[in-house]
Amino acid sequence: MSEEKKLPSAAEPEGPEDDLEMGFFDHLGELRSRLIRALIGLIPCVVVCWLFKEALLDMILAPLVLAYRELGIEPEIHFKNLVDPFLAYLKVSLIGALLLGSPWVFWQIWGFIAPGLYRKERLIAIPFVLVSTACFAGGALFGYFIVFPMGFETFLSYAGPLPSQAIEMRPTIMIDEYLSFATRLLLAFGATFEVPVVVTFISMIGLVRWEALWAFSRWWVLVAALLAAFLTPPDVSSQLIMLVPLVILYFLSVGIAYLIDLRRDRKAAKAAD
Repeated sequence: MSEEKKLPSAAEPEGPEDDLEMGFFDHLGELRSRLIRALIGLIPCVVVCWLFKEALLDMILAPLVLAYRELGIEPEIHFKNLVDPFLAYLKVSLIGALLLGSPWVFWQIWGFIAPGLYRKERLIAIPFVLVSTACFAGGALFGYFIVFPMGFETFLSYAGPLPSQAIEMRPTIMIDEYLSFATRLLLAFGATFEVPVVVTFISMIGLVRWEALWAFSRWWVLVAALLAAFLTPPDVSSQLIMLVPLVILYFLSVGIAYLIDLRRDRKAAKAAD
């Protein structure tokens, strides 16, 4: 008699991808496919943002204008190459498209990691995308409304005549350098505000417990300080403004992980009785 194939019972948990194995090159192919889809999905967002490129450029320059006026300096921005204005409009359109299309990007990220999860864990797809988008946008807005005005005013305050009154330092800010600086900060703050999403996610799928996260907290303060020093301008106020949210968000994540583990332990205890 031929041996019958054993069917999985309803009580047995399904493995990631329903036990479908994926090799290294399969993962690379999936990653490439997700990246292409993310880029294609951003194209309509770039077109929309290009239609409002002047308003977007005006918006990203607003904190600089505010800092100029607070110090009594006439606001101005310069460019040294003929193509710089075009590139400036293109850059703000791309950044605007990334913010506008961030739900689609996070959906592709989820699509890449979901095959390695259990079926029950895949149900958090929509909350993952929504919370990731909110945190990314919240971080960018925090940098724009809080960090930019304070940081720009601090840097511009160094302008003015030297003690001898023989010479004066005047700001001559180039549009390409300003946009590179501003967009790097916006993306940095958006990325750092993803800390609760990442920590909560690895806790939900059981990769780490809250005790381990709590034990790592002293090292996280050091990591956060290094990140703040690397990602922000070299002044103490800007670094503290990034450091404090990083630390608060991490401990908030530890609290969420504690609640997740508490609920998981109660279910396990109930199942054992």
